[in-house]
Amino acid sequence: MSEYRAAIFDLDGTVIDSMYVWEKVDRDFLTERNIPVTKEYTDAVKGMFFETAAQYTIEKYGLKESVDELVNIWLDMAHYEYENNVRAKPYVYEYLNRLKEQGIKIGMATSSNPYLLKSVMKKNGLDKYFDTICYTSEVGKNKEYPDIYLYTANKLGIRPEKCAVFEDIPEGISGAKRAGMYTVAVYDKASEENADILKKSADKFIMGFDEILEADIWKETE
Repeated sequence: MSEYRAAIFDLDGTVIDSMYVWEKVDRDFLTERNIPVTKEYTDAVKGMFFETAAQYTIEKYGLKESVDELVNIWLDMAHYEYENNVRAKPYVYEYLNRLKEQGIKIGMATSSNPYLLKSVMKKNGLDKYFDTICYTSEVGKNKEYPDIYLYTANKLGIRPEKCAVFEDIPEGISGAKRAGMYTVAVYDKASEENADILKKSADKFIMGFDEILEADIWKETE
């Protein structure tokens, strides 16, 4: 029996194929206001809390909306995509089913907004797999810090060293490692430029969940 007793998953870019949504929201939002879409801007807001990104955008472009108004505009734009077009990544269901069969606790640690998460999870039938869902907004720190992972492990009732974390961004891998957890980097096209960093920093790198359906980490790390 493997020593790992819990799997903690990121949502966007790991469990669901959704990273394109925020690029689309940025592009559509700025284009509607005749503002050029630059890599400088998209890189700057990536990973920010919604409110921080809204404040940054308002100050950078001199917008008239309040922070709350801007956040709601973005959420409504994203919600349409999450509700209608976002789907689970290949082999996610098969892998989650396998973990359930093995008696592994399953948690989610996400920076997503509950309004978006609940919609996409229900639409894709993913909600039934997770024993707990935790948000970075609950701990007040982003994923480069260990707090969200430690919080999720506590909710699952599993010690950190017995948890494996699945993430698609370097910050998530770093935060999970700082929490003392085993880390699996999951390839996502949106973070392709970070693939080499992920390969070097994570305990394991996978292109997709089909790679670990048969020879998975629960056996490899015993």
